[in-house]
Amino acid sequence: MSADPLANTRHLMACESVTPARGAVFDMMEEMLAPLGFQVHRFIRGEGPEGSEEEPVENLFAIRHGPEGSKHFAFAGHLDVVPPGEGWESGAFEPEERGELLYGRGAVDMKGAIGCMVAAVADIPADAGTISFVITGDEEGPALHGTRALIDLMRERGEIPDLCLVGEPTSVNKLGDMMKIGRRGSVNIWLEAEGTQGHVAYPHLADNPMPKMVAILAELDALVLDEGTEWFQPSNLEITEFNVPNKAHNVIPGKATARISIRFNDLHSGASLSERVTTIAGKHGGTARPVISGEPFLTPPGDFSRAIAAAIEAETGIDPESSTTGGTSDARFLKDLCPVIEFGLVNATMHKTDEAVAIADLATLSRIYRRIAMTALGEGT
Repeated sequence: MSADPLANTRHLMACESVTPARGAVFDMMEEMLAPLGFQVHRFIRGEGPEGSEEEPVENLFAIRHGPEGSKHFAFAGHLDVVPPGEGWESGAFEPEERGELLYGRGAVDMKGAIGCMVAAVADIPADAGTISFVITGDEEGPALHGTRALIDLMRERGEIPDLCLVGEPTSVNKLGDMMKIGRRGSVNIWLEAEGTQGHVAYPHLADNPMPKMVAILAELDALVLDEGTEWFQPSNLEITEFNVPNKAHNVIPGKATARISIRFNDLHSGASLSERVTTIAGKHGGTARPVISGEPFLTPPGDFSRAIAAAIEAETGIDPESSTTGGTSDARFLKDLCPVIEFGLVNATMHKTDEAVAIADLATLSRIYRRIAMTALGEGT
């Protein structure tokens, strides 16, 4: 099973693992890696009730040590998936081959990539160098007890990789057309404007909070944060919620709330943007509560990106675009350990009903991953 990317993917997909994932899917992952000589370490973090951000999460760190002093290359990813929803032609957790495609939740995001990673490693000699797997069950959820907990473990053990590849589905139209060398940061900010409730006919006895909130949002919406950089698109601020709980037509409400989301490049930090928004809110009589999800990062083009590009071109004939577009991923945490780049399957059907991967792409991706790992370990291809 371990050397067959299609079989690996099917076995992982057959394990229902809606975020936060635990249990069977990690049993399967351990079953694949142990025969390849990996020491598998599994642990659960989080103690809250079901449905909370503190709900228990399972994580797996597996390592196969090479000769003393050899390079350490890490594969990283997640086994949790988003809820399947309704309307599947076949069972979401019953992988089915129809024509040239394999259907099922997690096919591209990202059990397919993990199946390919395992198959790639099965074909790499143990003396080529140290290889590890950094696998969480909490990437699609709050991500509080997933990769960050794994990083804590790796630091405690002194198992810090030299390079890390995350298997997110980065390809757009064809396998190999894009890799991610960085990501923008993300901060969500909850805004509140307090007033005094009262009768609309006696406004002097009340204090309407809505003009305050409108002024806050108008100034924020007018902001031009930057014009972008060589590698990053412009930062953008979006108003994502505006709420005034008021069911009566003749009542001035007592409170208005709103939420904004900022995706920002490396000209900013979560703290600097939070401070800026807080100042604007305060100027108009409001308050702000920021929650920073991640900071931007960039792995500048160099030997690592060239090795990935060479492996992709050798197997597909495509010269991949180096991009920083899209949302966040767990690479935002892993970049604190070592240089990290993302590369994986075509993302057209991720999170959708009838998620599917081209079966041929699994075999190709496995070969690409093998080439990347061998080059990273200094063994060539």
